[in-house]
Amino acid sequence: MRHGRRLVGGTAAALLMVTSLIGAAPSASAAAVTPALTPALTAAVTAKLLGTSQLSTADARPETRITVSRTSGRWAFGTAVALAPRQADAHPTGSIFLARSESAGWRIAFDGEAAFGELAAESPLMTGQERSVLTTTPAPMYAGGDYRTGMALPFGVGQTWTLTSGPHGWGGSESPYSSVDLAGGDQVVRAARAGTAYTMCQGWIRVIHDRGYSTDYYHLWNSISVNGAGVGQGAVLGNTGTDVTCGGAAYGRHVHFGLRQNSAYVPIAGHDIGKWVLANGAAAYQGGARHGSAWAGAGAGLYNYGALGFNQGVVDANGGGVLTRRAGPGTGYGSLGSVADGATVTISCSANGTSHTGRYGTTALWNRLSDGSWVSDAYLSTGVNGPINGWC
Repeated sequence: MRHGRRLVGGTAAALLMVTSLIGAAPSASAAAVTPALTPALTAAVTAKLLGTSQLSTADARPETRITVSRTSGRWAFGTAVALAPRQADAHPTGSIFLARSESAGWRIAFDGEAAFGELAAESPLMTGQERSVLTTTPAPMYAGGDYRTGMALPFGVGQTWTLTSGPHGWGGSESPYSSVDLAGGDQVVRAARAGTAYTMCQGWIRVIHDRGYSTDYYHLWNSISVNGAGVGQGAVLGNTGTDVTCGGAAYGRHVHFGLRQNSAYVPIAGHDIGKWVLANGAAAYQGGARHGSAWAGAGAGLYNYGALGFNQGVVDANGGGVLTRRAGPGTGYGSLGSVADGATVTISCSANGTSHTGRYGTTALWNRLSDGSWVSDAYLSTGVNGPINGWC
């Protein structure tokens, strides 16, 4: 595919708690942070959080909530959240942190940062499951032009939910447009892809996946309590709701679903999620998604087709109809039938052939499908501008 409140209680006011872990256990047992170090740790984490928070300005700093959930010796692990005002166009921001006490003070890293992976590789607080995900070195954004996520929509496969709001910022109207709002169906919110899950605060779950991606789910009711649990794709995270414990506003039950890569929210447009390619509109909350040639704008229903495989594509005939399958990479080869617009195909390899123009531009790339037939890449949405499974 060519495709403001002042800080309450000062920086030393930490919320120290041990959260429950579902489905896995830390490699080191939780223990209390050395009392003398707790204020210094909290202050250091808070300073880093406010330095990265879009909600923090010189005139108004948000209230912060630092939760230390695991400790062992000079190591500490937890979450850092900057609460948002309880108003529209506002959402909390936050990170998972890993800290090590050193002679010069606490060394702190947030999830998605290269330093986080370095610390995670050494820390006794990490489970094997976490280490396999969290020690990954941040990759180039969108893997250098690769928008594949391997994600389903955050609800049951086979259900249709309403896209109540198209792409917009995690905090509202700001850029990047990283998020969408979804509601309907059985109202059960599920992990879009396998990963490790963390409770950022009540009603807000973050799942860290592979390829540097993570997904956020906010406004949940009855959300699970997790501290690094391994979850599979489709695992229940909670129900749609209107929870604003950490700030913001919700005027009807839904899930506020956001996409992150490395350590920041990223544009959700162009990414394939549930075999829909998200697209921005003229302004925040507009836009929609496309499956093949079918378009669904804000207020329309999205059917969850499940995750698109990394060697698959969705047929986009650029106006409906069918795509002709050929015996070789070009229109000079005989027809072997057709495949419908919106169908999912599996690609074995690619080669250059006759040139064609589709929705996303002109290309001479052709893909050999798993049944041996060939189709032009101009009429496939794969998430990559080029071969996705090597050359034939």
